[in-house]
Amino acid sequence: MPLFGPPPARDLRLDLFRGLANWAIFFGHIPGTALAWLTSRNYGFSDGADLFVFISGYTTALVFGRMMAQRGFLIGATRLLKRVWQLYVAYVLLFIFYLTSVHYLAHRFDIGHLMDQFNVARLMEFPVETLAEGLMLKFKPLNLDVLPLYIVLMAAFVPILWLMLRHRNWALAGSLLLYLAARAFHWNLPSYPSGGWFFNPFTWQLLFVLGAWFAAGGARDVRAIVTARTALVVSVGFVLFALVATLATLIPAMDVPIVSQLTQAFRPNDKTNLAPYRVLHLMALALLAVRFIPIDWPGLRWPIFRPLITCGQQSLEVFCVGVFLAFIAHFVLETTSQSFFAQLLVGAAGLSVMTGVAYYRSWSKQIDKAPITTAKRPPATQSSQLPPQEVAADQTTSNEMRGNAS
Repeated sequence: MPLFGPPPARDLRLDLFRGLANWAIFFGHIPGTALAWLTSRNYGFSDGADLFVFISGYTTALVFGRMMAQRGFLIGATRLLKRVWQLYVAYVLLFIFYLTSVHYLAHRFDIGHLMDQFNVARLMEFPVETLAEGLMLKFKPLNLDVLPLYIVLMAAFVPILWLMLRHRNWALAGSLLLYLAARAFHWNLPSYPSGGWFFNPFTWQLLFVLGAWFAAGGARDVRAIVTARTALVVSVGFVLFALVATLATLIPAMDVPIVSQLTQAFRPNDKTNLAPYRVLHLMALALLAVRFIPIDWPGLRWPIFRPLITCGQQSLEVFCVGVFLAFIAHFVLETTSQSFFAQLLVGAAGLSVMTGVAYYRSWSKQIDKAPITTAKRPPATQSSQLPPQEVAADQTTSNEMRGNAS
């Protein structure tokens, strides 16, 4: 049985949850608001970033793995690297717009602390050096950490995908060994001006490769486990435990001595190096999602989920717009009102813009793919028919005009 056969029906669950991850990242990037309570990070160990990276690995292997298996390594590798270039260009544009907006609004409205809060102040002292380090993905303003991680993981995925097409378990084992070594020896990529990446690529690659492993056939290997009653009970129990442990750190009344002792090993929640319990929490959620939301669930066609699914299908554009809008939302709240109603208003406005961008991109891609139709000529009458040599000349002239127009 081939690893990647003909393209199956699109799994709308991937689009739904990737859209949900984008919305959660947008809410989580607006600091100090009640909107964060609408995200999963306050109800468990993992959050939207974990889900985004996991699904990205799954879809990357699904798309480029099939291409590499059917059309050869070279074509699959070059198409994958082309996607990496597109991601990098998107990041550079977002980086420039983001820096410019923070700098302009902070000085235009005399809100100097925005420069420090969004990690842009160094741009004033060392503008050329800061921009150069930003283009090398080493300098990252606040909230611009996920996209550089995605770029690095995609760029390094070419040899991993080659191995996964042949020995997917070896690829996963190598990823796990790198994860354990990075945590043990504190490996990380350097950031500018100091420190390491907030999302350590040497550890976060495990989620990306794990998602790819499931897409490359690993889902079939664990189907018996996923459908087992024991796995369901353990997953529900761990998700409830994570809920209590996370809420106890946010609500002092819940942090009674027995809860504090039971959850001590999970504090603080190590996001930078992707603590193992974050991976387990995400896998438990994924198991529950697969068990209770089958691929043919009719609810995936409900209109209420259409905006989320569309945002998931246009993930890159929605993510970039969401990061920028999160800063704009914070600025609006900073200069107007911090009331709960104002927070809901800017949150709804941001989601509306993100959804509008998703629908526009979806429509635009459909227009680009639509075949060009030409008007049919009226049937020739007896009097209008031309001799064969004149018909040939007429066709030649028509072809030359089309070539010039294109």
